[in-house]
Amino acid sequence: MIHFYNVYMQYGGYAALKNISMDVGKGEFVFITGPSGAGKTSLLKLIFGMERPSSGQLLVNSINLNRIKPDALDMLRRKMGFIFQDFKLLNSRTVFENVAIALQIAGESQPYIRQKTKRVLKHVGLEGKEQNFPMQLSGGEQQRVAIARAIVSNPILIIADEPTGNLDEERTKEIMTLFHAIHLKGTTVVIATHNYDLVHKTAFRNIVLNEGRLVKA
Repeated sequence: MIHFYNVYMQYGGYAALKNISMDVGKGEFVFITGPSGAGKTSLLKLIFGMERPSSGQLLVNSINLNRIKPDALDMLRRKMGFIFQDFKLLNSRTVFENVAIALQIAGESQPYIRQKTKRVLKHVGLEGKEQNFPMQLSGGEQQRVAIARAIVSNPILIIADEPTGNLDEERTKEIMTLFHAIHLKGTTVVIATHNYDLVHKTAFRNIVLNEGRLVKA
């Protein structure tokens, strides 16, 4: 699903990633860990096509992201869901609208959008919150909206950047239960986190970065 070949990522004179070579298989669940500044977010941005490698090769779903054209990248992103650390919800739109926008961009019909959005919101435990605005929700509920938006298009790959970083232990358990359920449907899941307890409680592979280098794959 994801293949890095000797990838470097530089911002000016700063090397965020150094000679990264690794693979993530289709349907796999992996954690990306490491201290602050290790390169976790840079790695996720490369996978999602938000940045391009300074050198090396990166393939996602058999597509070379070094050479991909903008239209093709847009189509690939529709098959992926990215869950941001700060949620990036639209505060002027309702919960329903925040989730439905992903289907609207894909050009789905209104009846399908209504049906699918309601079903996904129920799945993440937000039934009855459809007309609330993000600022009326708790942090855990806002994270659920972000997850619902990411999964509503049935992506082949979910990427999450510190999805439980601002949540208490109970909310963290709830969010991880959702990710497990998504994974069981065959979706590839890549989660960057500094919560080592979270990683140690599972049997999933842990990819470790430190100062931009791959320490463990």
